[in-house]
Amino acid sequence: QVQLVESGGGLVQVGGSLRLSCAASGRTFSRYGMGWFRQAPGEDRQFVAAIPWSGGTIYSTDSVKGRFTISRDNAKNTVYLQMNSLKPEDTAVYYCAATERGGLYSRISTYAYWGQGTQVTVSS
Repeated sequence: QVQLVESGGGLVQVGGSLRLSCAASGRTFSRYGMGWFRQAPGEDRQFVAAIPWSGGTIYSTDSVKGRFTISRDNAKNTVYLQMNSLKPEDTAVYYCAATERGGLYSRISTYAYWGQGTQVTVSS
């Protein structure tokens, strides 16, 4: 069982930056693939980025690549999402998720564990 707690959301102006954190419980964090998703009001939950346990990073291609960076610190059991050059369309609740078995990291069903989410609001 893994518990995930997101933090770092808030209100920011267009062009600003935020860094989201997701702290995970448990001693085997390094074996989990981690992902970030977001959900805007009235829309489906959408993949943002992932970092497999084996290394490398994966980003949604159109909306965030070049602006967002996912990283992890296994010593701190934490995954981060650095968000730069924020746009109003980035406004959403951001969720982190964890998977033990890997697979298609952009797929919601790949992940067994989810945090409660943190709100990010970008004002114009």
